[in-house]
Amino acid sequence: KKTLLPLLQEETPSYIFPCHLAVQRLELQHMVLELLRCIPLLLFLLFVCGLDHFIFSILSIIQHHSFIEYSYQTSHHLSVNVMGTSLMAQLLRTTMGALNSSFDTQVETSNRACLPQPTGMTREQYLNTCLPLGALAVLCLAQVYPFRLRRAIAAFYFPKREKTRVLFLYNKLLRQRENFSQLRRGRVARQARQPPGLVTLLLQWCRRRWPWLRRCFRRSCTLCGIPETPRHRPCPNPDCSALYCEPCW
Repeated sequence: KKTLLPLLQEETPSYIFPCHLAVQRLELQHMVLELLRCIPLLLFLLFVCGLDHFIFSILSIIQHHSFIEYSYQTSHHLSVNVMGTSLMAQLLRTTMGALNSSFDTQVETSNRACLPQPTGMTREQYLNTCLPLGALAVLCLAQVYPFRLRRAIAAFYFPKREKTRVLFLYNKLLRQRENFSQLRRGRVARQARQPPGLVTLLLQWCRRRWPWLRRCFRRSCTLCGIPETPRHRPCPNPDCSALYCEPCW
C-alpha cells in the first residue's frame, strides 16, 4: 500500500477539494469569467431599458405640447307668440306656432388620434426582464458545487479511466515536487534582490524600537504568506529579515 505525499502549503490552492464549502482559487477564476460573460447581456439590457425610457419621455413631451382641442357650441331658439282672442289671432297662432323651434349643438374634437401614443414598460415588465439575468448570475455563482460532482460521476461509471487520470496527476505532482525547492529558492533570491520599500523599512524600525508593537504589525512567511506565529523561524543571516513558517523552513 502506497502512502500519498501530503500537499505543501503552496500547492494547496492549486487543487480543488470537494468537501470544502469555500470557493477555491481555480473555481473563483472560472466564476469570474462566467460573470464577465454576463456583462454584455447586462449592458444590452440597460441600454434597452434606457432607450425605452428615453423614447417614452420624448413621446410624452410631444403629446403634451402638441395636443390641441376644439370646442364648438351653438344654440338656436325661435318662439312666436301671438296675443289676442280674435279669430285672426287664433289663426296666426295655429299657423305660426309651427315655426317655433329650439336646438343646442355642442361639438368637441382634438388631434389626439394623430399624436403618438407612448406605451412605456411597466414596473412588472422591468422586473420580468431583470429576473432572468439575475437568475443567470446566481447560476454562475452556484455552478461551482455541481461541477465538483463531475469527478465522482466519472469515477462511478468509468473507474479505470478515472484511476488512470488520478495516477497521471499524482506523477505530475511528483515531477513538480522535484523542482519545487529550486523554484522556491529562486523566488526568495528574487525577493532579496529587490530593495525594501519605505513602508517596510518604517515597520522594521518600529518593531526594533518598540517590541510591543510586534503583536500589531505581525510579519508573514516569505513564501506562503501565513501570518507570524511562535513556530515561525527567522533567517539565520543577521542581514536578512526573512521569516519562514515551519513547513516552508
